[in-house]
Formats: sequence, structure tokens, C-alpha cells
Amino acid sequence: MAAGKAFKFGSIILSPSVVFFRSKLSFGFVNIKPVLQGHVLVSPFRVVKRFADLTEEEVSDLFISTQKISSVIQEEFNASSLTISIQDGPDAGQTIEHVHVHILPRKKGDFENNDDVYTALAEHDKPGLEKRSNGFARKGRRSEEEMAKEASKLASYFDNI
Repeated sequence: MAAGKAFKFGSIILSPSVVFFRSKLSFGFVNIKPVLQGHVLVSPFRVVKRFADLTEEEVSDLFISTQKISSVIQEEFNASSLTISIQDGPDAGQTIEHVHVHILPRKKGDFENNDDVYTALAEHDKPGLEKRSNGFARKGRRSEEEMAKEASKLASYFDNI
């Protein structure tokens, strides 16, 4: 499991225990307030606000990492599909000023209206009780222990932690 140095996600310092994947330039970590069970994030190590500010090497690494992680998420959470999304800038719903890719495992009927996933993404980190059409409800943020347990399970798919 990830040990030692913490990871920077915008102005947030992430515990190594929530990180399950590392590549040369990117890392994957579990979400403190997932829209769906298995909703994870992939981000470059370098803190960059906007997608256009990434180098070509960072873009390549970020998307290769996203592809590798996506396969694991789909298998681990028995998904038939995936939503892969970047909210690039505040008017697109980005709340953390650090480029990151959302990976959400999807199943038929997980939202009453399929595109409601984007509304849920835009609102998922707001405080309070969240009740969604998919029945997934949670109050507040997950504990670090809960997140570390999920990260440990996901890390077992990779040999880079």
C-alpha cells in the first residue's frame, strides 16, 4: 500500500492510504464523496488548474493511467459501462483547482435519467444528505479508514504502489 509521502490534490493534502495507483506522472485515489460506489479520481502529480496547462507527456500519462484504472473499476464494481469526465474550470463544475479525471462505474438504471450523473457530479461535494435517483445516499464525507480499505483493495490490482 502507499506509504510515506502525502499527495497534493490542489490545496488538499491526501493521505497515502487513499492512493491506490501511481504512474510516472499521475496517481489514482478514492473519492471522499463518491457519486456512485467505485467513483475514483486520477490526477497528475503536478498541481495544474486547467487541462490545457498540462504538458503532452502529462496528458498522455494521465489518459493511459485513466484507461488502466477504468478497466479495474469496471471489473471490481461489476459495471457494464463507465462515465469518464473532466470538469475543466469553475464554470464546468470544477471545485478543486487541480486537473482530475472522474471515473464512475455505471450500470443500467443507476440513474433514472442517464445524464443525471452530470448533475450529481456537479453537486457531489456539497455538504449535507444526498439522496439520488439511484438510491445511493450518504451524509457527509467518508472516513479515512473507509477510504483506505477501498484503496487497499484497488491497489491489489496494480503493482506500482
